[in-house]
Amino acid sequence: MKLLLSILVAILCIGNTYAQKFEDYFVNKSIRVDYIFAGNSSAQQIYLDELSALPEWAGRKTHLNEVPLKGNGQIIMKDIKTQQVIYKTSFSSLFQEWITTEEAKQTAKSFENSFVLPYPKDSVEVVALLFDSYGKETSKLKHIIDPKDILIHQKESAHIPYKYIIQNGDYSQCIDIAILAEGYTEKEMQQFYADAEIACQSLFEHEPFKSMKSKFNVVAVASPSTDSGVSIPKDCLWKKTAFSSHFDTFYSERYLTTSRVKQIHNALAGIPYEHIIILANTKQYGGGGIFNAFTLTTAHHPLFRPVVVHEFGHSFGGLGDEYFYEDDVMNDTYPKSVEPWEPNITTLVNFSTKWKSLLNTSTPIPTPVDKKDKYRIGVYEGGGYSSKGIYRPAYDCRMRTNDCTEFCPACQDALRKLILFYTEK
Repeated sequence: MKLLLSILVAILCIGNTYAQKFEDYFVNKSIRVDYIFAGNSSAQQIYLDELSALPEWAGRKTHLNEVPLKGNGQIIMKDIKTQQVIYKTSFSSLFQEWITTEEAKQTAKSFENSFVLPYPKDSVEVVALLFDSYGKETSKLKHIIDPKDILIHQKESAHIPYKYIIQNGDYSQCIDIAILAEGYTEKEMQQFYADAEIACQSLFEHEPFKSMKSKFNVVAVASPSTDSGVSIPKDCLWKKTAFSSHFDTFYSERYLTTSRVKQIHNALAGIPYEHIIILANTKQYGGGGIFNAFTLTTAHHPLFRPVVVHEFGHSFGGLGDEYFYEDDVMNDTYPKSVEPWEPNITTLVNFSTKWKSLLNTSTPIPTPVDKKDKYRIGVYEGGGYSSKGIYRPAYDCRMRTNDCTEFCPACQDALRKLILFYTEK
């Protein structure tokens, strides 16, 4: 009887770990799902907005039912007949940041969100989830996608000029980054292409991007704006730009974002892409990076180079900020009772899932700051905006200051694993 049970368990394990083939469930197209996230600090909802078909799928074709990082939300696609998960992705959103603000306690708002998924052969069930800072589900939407639905918008190419800065292979084999122009008029596009080159150079000067450059394609997309520059609300300056970006997001002077996400994806119709960098034509300092959404950063401030790399660490790598405020003005961003999902910060609740394996056995936990020269990688208190109770891997890192010239070893390790997740067969 025990032998029979062992055989049955082994069969079940093999079935559960079977990696489905992309071709079994999908065709080589993409379906863009647009959602509206809406609500306030006490209640949130997800609404389906629009479905669009795109001509090619540029995403991964392996690890389809896995996510490398949990994120603040997930999209899960299931086969209707078997309820097997056939695709999964994770993300963060501007909406989830907003609901932590004082404004969200007084009013309700809605935010656009777009996700590019592989195009299913047959009808599928899609589940959209949002999580709170404790990792608990706060909102859920289930809906069916019928690939034959006549109301799926068949997107044509946006016919916006573009050129490749790096092209190492077919879009199906590489990670595809699109760099978009924001606040550049038609006459300023040569400047945009030059700025895109600088952004690209800056990124691939950093490990592990430098040694894994062959796994990337980078395309510069000359999305035109009516006005030159971007909006700065505190100066009563509003511009007509391609993606309606502005500083002063959530009344934070340096926070440069846009809530017009559909405009971003519409501009990329017809171009294979997975990750997005938007360059803003301004000398004003600022930027923002949202995991699996976009990086948006100023292109003409002296700190352009380090900032674009830092923000891409957020949007591509899901890395958390390693800086902190001595007066703990944002002390409640990460609950100290749970382990953050970001790979480069820890509350020590479940440190074994982070960079513990990279430490020397003699490394003290926490690691005293006066030992920073001895322990290049350790567990230094201060990170995730809090000076106490959250720890970072190194004394300094690209995710902490603009002066540091590299990602710390733990960030490099996390980014390397992520690149392999997207590209290994």
